Amino acid sequence: MRLVPGLAGVALLLPLCSLAAQVSANDYARAEAFLPWQAQTLISGTDMAPRWLEGDRFWFRARRLAGSEFILVDPARGTRAPVFDHDRLAAALSVAADTAYLGNKLPFTEFDFVENGAAIQFQVRDSLRWTCRITTYVCTGPDSAAARPRHEIRSPDGKWDAYEKDENLWVRSVATGEEIQLSKDGEKDYGYAVVPEGCCQEITNRRRKNRPPPVLKWSPDSKRIATHRYDERRVESLNLLEALTGRPKLHSYHYALPGDSIIPMFDAWVFDVERRTGVKVALEPQPGNFTAADSVFPEVQWTKDAATLFYTRRSRDFKRIELHAVDPANGTARSVLTESGPTYRELNQFPLGGNGPNWRPLANGREVLWWSERDGWGHLYRFDATGKLINQVTRGPWLVHNVLHVDETGGWVYFTAVGREAEIDPYYDQLYRVRLDGTGLTRLSPEATQHNVWPSPSGAYFVDQSSRRDLSPTTVVRAPDGRSVLTVETSDVSPLEALGWKPPVPFRAKARDGVTEVYGYLYFPTKLDSTKRYPVIDYIYPGPQVGSVFTRGFTVGPPGNGHALAELGFVVFTVDAMGSPLRSKAFHDAYYANMTDNGIPDHISALRELAQRYPFMDLDRVGIFGHSGGGFSGTDAILSYPDFFKVAVSGAGNHDNRGYHFPWGEKYHGLLEKKPGGGDSYDSQANQNKASNLKGKLLLTYGTLDDNVHPNMTLLVADALIRANKTFDMLVFPNRNHGYANEPYVVRRTWDYFVQHLLGETPPADYEIRSPPR
Repeated sequence: MRLVPGLAGVALLLPLCSLAAQVSANDYARAEAFLPWQAQTLISGTDMAPRWLEGDRFWFRARRLAGSEFILVDPARGTRAPVFDHDRLAAALSVAADTAYLGNKLPFTEFDFVENGAAIQFQVRDSLRWTCRITTYVCTGPDSAAARPRHEIRSPDGKWDAYEKDENLWVRSVATGEEIQLSKDGEKDYGYAVVPEGCCQEITNRRRKNRPPPVLKWSPDSKRIATHRYDERRVESLNLLEALTGRPKLHSYHYALPGDSIIPMFDAWVFDVERRTGVKVALEPQPGNFTAADSVFPEVQWTKDAATLFYTRRSRDFKRIELHAVDPANGTARSVLTESGPTYRELNQFPLGGNGPNWRPLANGREVLWWSERDGWGHLYRFDATGKLINQVTRGPWLVHNVLHVDETGGWVYFTAVGREAEIDPYYDQLYRVRLDGTGLTRLSPEATQHNVWPSPSGAYFVDQSSRRDLSPTTVVRAPDGRSVLTVETSDVSPLEALGWKPPVPFRAKARDGVTEVYGYLYFPTKLDSTKRYPVIDYIYPGPQVGSVFTRGFTVGPPGNGHALAELGFVVFTVDAMGSPLRSKAFHDAYYANMTDNGIPDHISALRELAQRYPFMDLDRVGIFGHSGGGFSGTDAILSYPDFFKVAVSGAGNHDNRGYHFPWGEKYHGLLEKKPGGGDSYDSQANQNKASNLKGKLLLTYGTLDDNVHPNMTLLVADALIRANKTFDMLVFPNRNHGYANEPYVVRRTWDYFVQHLLGETPPADYEIRSPPR
């Protein structure tokens, strides 16, 4: 047979294509069953988020196989029962709203007790607010004024709601509805109690219909409010285009970058509600934050007698934190102590997973409980009001995670900590108490598990949820001595296990130095055949504020949808590398000023060690993926280690932190400095500068309305790859903000990419993953 010139290659390829392996739609369907929103329908009793009421009572929304229910707990009486008859309330609401509702799928997740507990108020579909009596089961509404808006903060005595409106601070009388404007000179981009634009907010978040809570903190006596005045007036803007029929819409928002001469700044203010006056704290403004704080203004703490406001300030490079005592009547401030060092200073090494800064004024301001890493580990110290050290409260090669409660009368501090018990995973939070003088340290949580703990307002009780990745949660209420006084919730995951689900396998391995141990998990296919070879997918989020693993407690959710990917024929790997939190200060600082590191050398060293234990792990086929910081580090991995990582899927990456929110790079990489010969101190971390290294397959994605990680950074990488004549792939998600990573289409295209380029098989054409329930 004679081949036509130029078509010979096609003819030769046809037999090879016909032999290509195929991953079926049934394979994808089985993997889909292990996606978080699917797996969660097969578990119950795993959720806990107590909403506290008077008398240390609380309610929570409990997950059930067929929906959910609301449970009311009274630890003092030892009772636990449904808040109301769910079926009767659903029937009453159905009649009132002329819409069919089910008792196990009520159309709200939050509510407020009203009428002395005889009724509840809740919001449906963002705007319709209803009142239902839980004695007679009669519902009335909708009434837009019936329920307290979520962007208002109630005073401790229940008499006032505080909120921000038109860049000013307002309060409203709960009894009369009278509105009082406390600040008068707020203006656009220079307002009181406002949520800053900056990082991680949806476009025009500050002024959208469902506004977030204001930034403020009430005094314990409800007479004063501490808040900030946030100045973004001269901060330069970033711009995004919303895709619309005809003309696209331009969105502009203030966003400062590393090295900018003008950044957001804020002053602290104190307002007197009764006198309707305000005073500025007599200190210079300080740099703005990563994100808008929620209703807990993290820089301030009131003394119990409300006579003194303590206020923390930081330097722009994060290397210095100051504590000041402020007279709320006139704003005068006195320096108490300063924490400084060669790298960033913090007041909680992992605030995203905790309760905020670990410091408290004591003895009405005569003393301060302070968290510091001055000895190389995160510990508690006790100072007097002049900054003189009274005593170190905790010590040793372990870390205090979250201060939960201080019992000044009894002289106890209650807190969670990690790494103290040699026989327990060093990332498992344990509950402890210790006396303020440093004696009597006692572990209160007996189980060698992860403990998520919520203190009651009085500190008389602690809600303790105990679990591991291979042990579903049990939640109890503990007394201050650690005794379990009431079981609140037990979980059931047997329907998920009946589907074949198995927990990931924990591991520890050596980091790059061959000495330090790093910890993580491996996800195996449920039908693992150890005689076969499996490609490996590394899910990465580099930190430094959080690691790839995120939680050691039971979860079927992210990070990384590891169970689903494993079911497609991969071994999925995730590790908390050096540079992530909850270990020593040196561990956390591992790549300070060198953000191109991203902990990737530890990923490689751990994978090589694990492949010795599990020979079915094929290190000739290693892929990596992540979103946001994971998009940055995943691209970095395939460009910096092109012979090790063969495939990468990188979403919404901050590929060059010169284009990301200024506090991020300036905290973890240092202030931007120009070099005498050209360039600057951020050149080394920019992924576009490594584009010529690409050997494998790279898929870049971004959302066109991402006002957290601007698309410009991904486009710079794409342009550099084009100039280097490198083949790569890109997916653009129109009108998406930053949080598109778990959209079904994104998940499916990620699967397709790894199946095709790492597994070497053909994915099912246009498989459609079902959207998560709303």
